[in-house]
Amino acid sequence: MADTAKSAKLTIGEQTYDLPIYSPTVGPDVLDIRKLYGQAGVFTYDPGFTSTASCDSTITFIDGDEGILLHRGYPIDQLASKSHYLEVCYLLMYGELPTAAELEEFENTITRHTMIHEQMHNFFRGFRRDAHPMATMVGVVGAMSAFYHDSTDISDPRQREIASHRLIAKMPTIAAMAYKYSIGQPFVYPRNDLDYAANFLHMCFSVPAEKYEVNPILARAMDRIFTLHADHEQNASTSTVRLASSSGANPFACIAAGIACLWGPAHGGANQACLEMLKEIGSVDRIPEFIARAKDKNDPFRLMGFGHRVYKNRDPRATVMKQSADEVLDLLGVENNPILQVAKELEKQALEDPYFIDKKLFPNVDFYSGIILEAMGFPTSMFTPIFALSRTVGWVSQWKEQLADPQHKIGRPRQLYLGSALRDYTDIESR
Repeated sequence: MADTAKSAKLTIGEQTYDLPIYSPTVGPDVLDIRKLYGQAGVFTYDPGFTSTASCDSTITFIDGDEGILLHRGYPIDQLASKSHYLEVCYLLMYGELPTAAELEEFENTITRHTMIHEQMHNFFRGFRRDAHPMATMVGVVGAMSAFYHDSTDISDPRQREIASHRLIAKMPTIAAMAYKYSIGQPFVYPRNDLDYAANFLHMCFSVPAEKYEVNPILARAMDRIFTLHADHEQNASTSTVRLASSSGANPFACIAAGIACLWGPAHGGANQACLEMLKEIGSVDRIPEFIARAKDKNDPFRLMGFGHRVYKNRDPRATVMKQSADEVLDLLGVENNPILQVAKELEKQALEDPYFIDKKLFPNVDFYSGIILEAMGFPTSMFTPIFALSRTVGWVSQWKEQLADPQHKIGRPRQLYLGSALRDYTDIESR
């Protein structure tokens, strides 16, 4: 916990209480209310926890007003353009960028953990073919605790390490298997000669009947999608992982809980919602109609993929993602895909429209990632599983950090009770 040299005074009736104020490395000061209930007998009320820090962390910092996202102090645009996903994984997990030897060892470890227990294939076959891949992932990841007993003891640092490596390594395999199962194709085993992103694309799109070569431009775009979604501070799914972890749950159960939370359309489904909006628009000539609707305060229609709840100025991830989107579309073309044609023209018109410029409604990372995944050939049902795959390292890093925190305790939010006061039970004959 940061040192504090400041305090605030809170007066309730005739009693005044001193509340410590902590100053972070960067960001706003934090008021410590941990002893408030014990001293004053009152709670604070903060639905959605939008003004409440549930923990201290050294992993990720966001300044939404300035459009800043830092991982261990490094700007996300630098990491996404100069680094790659597994190096960022190492950074998030261990706090520093790796040396060449450390990175080689880490990559070898992850690469050699990508296969899953053969009996786990039976879990996939227990789902209906039309099951959403996220439903499959929640079940299979949770079931990992039934197969990997040597990495469920959270009190053992070595077991925590093994579980972390297994989750990061096996999540692409599980996501790819969920996709293959949903389209009725055979599972494709991971290959140790491919890098992390290329291996995922190979498991998704290769078939036993013919050789499949992963295009390096597509592999790089996939790697950037992973990198740009790796962690995002104390969002809903990360907070879910931390809350589940606070009870002492095993790591696989905690990450499965995070996947379930991410499944919500208000959280992980933004890029899917964006593609569904593009399908609704349908053709380039209808774009002005939908832009006009987006400007109409009386129309509930929203332009998905523009603006961001956290970033009020710009999404720092979007610039690099736009670069990847342009590279992928140049490679694959948009001529035969009306959705991508709409996306390119909508981006152009929105970036030139004074209304969107004034309100800072610029395309965000979900807009561009949705375009890339659509161009690659992924169905929208796979967008959120890919998000979950990317975010696994963030969840794991936050989980590890929490378990190492000496202040760690079980999460127990309070409530403002507005129900009935004490009353006596009435026999059914008298009701």
